Parts: sequence; structure tokens; C-alpha cells
Amino acid sequence: MIENKEISALFHLIDDPDIEVYSTVSDKIVSFGKAIIPNLENLWEHTPDEEVQQRIEQLIHKLHFRDLTNDFINWKNGSGDLLQGALLTAQYHYPDMQALQGLQEIEKMRRNIWLELNNYLTPLEKINVLTSIYYNYYKQKGVEIDYSKPEDFLINKTLENKKGNAISNGIIYLVLCELLDIPVKATNIPRQFILAYFDAQYEFLNRVDPLTEKIIFYIDPLNGQIYSHKDVESYFKRINVPASPAFFKQISNIRIIQFLLEELSKCYDNELNRYKMEELQTLIKLLNE
Repeated sequence: MIENKEISALFHLIDDPDIEVYSTVSDKIVSFGKAIIPNLENLWEHTPDEEVQQRIEQLIHKLHFRDLTNDFINWKNGSGDLLQGALLTAQYHYPDMQALQGLQEIEKMRRNIWLELNNYLTPLEKINVLTSIYYNYYKQKGVEIDYSKPEDFLINKTLENKKGNAISNGIIYLVLCELLDIPVKATNIPRQFILAYFDAQYEFLNRVDPLTEKIIFYIDPLNGQIYSHKDVESYFKRINVPASPAFFKQISNIRIIQFLLEELSKCYDNELNRYKMEELQTLIKLLNE
């Protein structure tokens, strides 16, 4: 953006000690939109004062967050595509992230899995193919949730580092299944992010079996381990929670991204990063269906 007298005057007031003055200046600068970011970056490079640099960084962050908020609104009202939602979440931490590399990596995985699939494979055989390529061939590693490591929740870093927690690994797994037309969905089982292979013929046959019969088996996205109905029943007994039909329903893409944002926000539950936690909670509320 060409720097005019108004922008120059606003930049001179960034270091104003009066909070009200700075707030007004900040709002005005943000109103220019992302086009003013190069000007702010140039100002940062030529500013020796660390406090002023911090204010400039906050302004740039505000500009990125405003755009990201609009992108989430458009995503919610548009396709609601799971991969796009995960990439938007990653852009909160990496606003200049190039999504192309991640998309290419997922496409490579999809193609390698597709080459090994055929219509004669059973559901379990299909999942064994996918799991073997994802975790063994591509060396994707599962790590326990650690709120001191926000990168483990972000799809770009999960692909780059070849490791992620159950949520980030699980989202990639779900995306691959969607691209390959494999009926695997996330479930609402409490305290876990567990995937399930749903019987594609269930509704067609109009069966009246219990809801869990829609599910053939379960998949742990941390490592691809398969669980049976008995395994899940044992889990409910262990945590002393009665099984409810709601636990076995498919979770929508919007709800998955909400859950991802909820868990990511816990990484910023400290005084220094409280504003990040609040911003992510704003996005969560924005996605309420």
C-alpha cells in the first residue's frame, strides 16, 4: 500500500502511551485491511524499540485474524470441507502458509492407497491397506496430546513432521477416506477421537438393529489400531459411563473443526497467550450450528 500522510501520521502514534489513543490508532490501521501489512513489516524492520515492535506484531496479527474470521464464516456457509477447515485452523498459527504442499502430500497418499484397493476387498482389508500405507509406508507417527505443543494439532506440521496427535492424524485419515469413498467417520465417543467404519448398506436395507450396528468396527487414528464393539463396551465400563446412542453418531465436519479449535485453544491457557485462547474461542462460537 502506498504510504500517504494519514498512514504516516498513524504510524507515528503507534508508540503513544495513552491506551485510548493507541486503541483508536490501532482500529484505524486495521480498517485498511491486509494491504497495509507490508507497510507495517517495513516499519517493524526500521523500529529499534521492542515495545513498538510488539505493537506492530499485534496489529499484523489482528489483520490476519480478521481475514481468517471471514474465511471461517465463508467455509461454514459454503462447502464445509474437512481438509479446508483444518488448513484454515493451521493458518491461525501460520498465516502465510502455502497449502499447496500439504495438498500434494495428501494426493500422493491417496493415489498410493487407491492403487492397492479394489472392489473385492472387505471393509477390514480396505482399512488395513490404508493404515499400512499411512502409518508404515509414510512413517506417520502418533503422539499423545500435549498442550505445550500446538504444532501437533496443525495439519501442515503433522504432514511436515510426520507426526501428530489423534485429532490431526485422524483428520488426515478422514480426508483420505473421503477421497477414496471409504465410509469412515468420526464418532462422538467421550474423551476420545475415535473413527468408525459405517455399514454403507445399513440405511438401504432399513434394518432395525441397535444404532451401533451401523458401525462395523472402530479405528484409533493415533496408530490405526482396530477396535471391536466389545472393546468399546469395555471402554465405557472402564470410564463408568453408560453407553448412549448419541455416542455412535457421525460427527459433522464443522463439529470436528470446532473440536480441533477447542483442543488447540488449551495450548494457550496462560497469561502470555490468553488472547490467542480467546480468539480461538471466538472462532468456535462462530461455527455453532
